[in-house]
Amino acid sequence: MSTTSARPSIAFVGLGRMGANMARRLHERGYDITAVHDRDETVAVALAAELNAVFSPTLAGVTAAADIIFTVVTDDRAQRAIFAATGDSLLTGATGKTFVNCATLSPAVHVELEAAANQVGAHTLEACMASSIPQARAGTLYLMCGGGREVFDRLQPVLTELSDQGKLLRYIGPAGTAGQVKALVNMVMNINTAGLAEGLGLGTSLGLDPKMLLEVFAQTGAASRVVQTDGEDMVNRDHACFFSAAHAAKDSGIAVALAETHGLTLPLATATRDQYQRMVALGLGEQDKSAIAELTFPGRAGTT
Repeated sequence: MSTTSARPSIAFVGLGRMGANMARRLHERGYDITAVHDRDETVAVALAAELNAVFSPTLAGVTAAADIIFTVVTDDRAQRAIFAATGDSLLTGATGKTFVNCATLSPAVHVELEAAANQVGAHTLEACMASSIPQARAGTLYLMCGGGREVFDRLQPVLTELSDQGKLLRYIGPAGTAGQVKALVNMVMNINTAGLAEGLGLGTSLGLDPKMLLEVFAQTGAASRVVQTDGEDMVNRDHACFFSAAHAAKDSGIAVALAETHGLTLPLATATRDQYQRMVALGLGEQDKSAIAELTFPGRAGTT
């Protein structure tokens, strides 16, 4: 436990847009952030100084430094790498530790990690996030959690600080179930985003005012949250990244793979995945998902 508080000590692995802001939020709420780690050492050293934490060059050092370790990495491969069975790993000396895994992963990976952690006397909880950078910083993330109910109950005081005092905190079920729900959330979101880009792109080709279209969409059956979050960015070509096209491609791919394992065909999800994969191929993968409009608006890079 932390020597400065009865609260558990916390560490973070993965200090990108989300992880760093979650760490800042918990630090401001009085939690002792004892260690941070990222493959970009410069980023990790800077955040460690900001939060009065230690930069750990090793994963095992992160585990040794904290009671609860949040991981916020990019994909299945990165997640498996930090929990490797050999070499430097978060599982080294992990008895009694708890890992909160926040990345959007294939649900089977969450199940795999829970089993690996339990074998060394540790615990895991998946805390899938359905929000973006401002919410991470403000502590208003929508968190969908999966794993042992007793683990979730024990971690609620910490998770509450990240989810609007618990108002946006949801326990889904055993390991893997929150990952399934997150895959569905992002699948539908990505389909809506691609559909909005096509509607605005076609409207622009017809000579219609795209700002007028956004007003109409918002008041009719075309409404969805992405009309508010992405519409103006599509029109203005402002694709500063909150949720990258590369992540959209990955997440839609997770949903399509889940469907295939259950014998389902999802044509809309598949077409959306293909569009985002095309963005990656065009070098647009690190732009925001709203940049899918570059594939549909007349005269833009992906339509010429």
